[in-house]
Amino acid sequence: VGDKVMVLARSGLWQEVVNVPANQTFLMPEGMSFEEAAALLVNYITAYMILFDFGNLRPNQSVLIHMAAGGVGTAAIQLCKTVENVTIFGTASASKHDSLKESGVAHPIDYRTMDYAEEVRKISPKGVDIVLDPLGGSDTSKAFNLLKPMGKLITYGVANLLTGQKKNLMAMAKTWWNQFSINALQLLHHNKAVCGYHLGYMDEEFELVGGVVAKLVSLYTQGKIKPKIDSVWPFDQVADAMRQMQEKKNVGKVILVPEAPKEESKKEEN
Repeated sequence: VGDKVMVLARSGLWQEVVNVPANQTFLMPEGMSFEEAAALLVNYITAYMILFDFGNLRPNQSVLIHMAAGGVGTAAIQLCKTVENVTIFGTASASKHDSLKESGVAHPIDYRTMDYAEEVRKISPKGVDIVLDPLGGSDTSKAFNLLKPMGKLITYGVANLLTGQKKNLMAMAKTWWNQFSINALQLLHHNKAVCGYHLGYMDEEFELVGGVVAKLVSLYTQGKIKPKIDSVWPFDQVADAMRQMQEKKNVGKVILVPEAPKEESKKEEN
């Protein structure tokens, strides 16, 4: 009682009071803010397990990170920097490239105006060792073709299904139709790996997830990782917070808090 904790839950966290099993809570390290704690678990566990458990990231390898300025993207960049001489390719809109370069992305690519696969090949003709794929659809095929021999594709989302503010059924159908498919025999000839990851289905894997969180807390206390907060929004501005993400304006995490941050409240009073 009284401990400051980070919480993992599949849903139901957009409220002031939540009830979760004790084994889904983790002690916050000294000096960590609640906003950082909210930004840490889901994104960093995802990025860590993709890069190290599935990806087996090692020194001198190359990684392609899609949506590199988002929550998982910024976590993945920081985790790549904990390994020696990893070359990072990151896709994001042009306005975010300076920020990405500062954070350690060697080759930012504007996916809106360029074919990112061509851009990667110009710099690394053989491709890359690891691709993080949150996009789905035809982009998963592109990712597979960009892998070097012994390369690994980890798919963990279908962002291509989300197009704009309203559901676009044609776009969704197209993404579904173009979904990557390969059988075990075809994989034999390619010497490549395809992995699927979804933290939401790790509900019962307390030891596995707990071990990852312990490593992340250690990296945080060493100053090697630090959640990047894009903006903090009170619950009554949830629509604006969602718009910030939908319009792809965020660099880092968009955080919801029950009440407006104190500094803003003071400004309003003045």
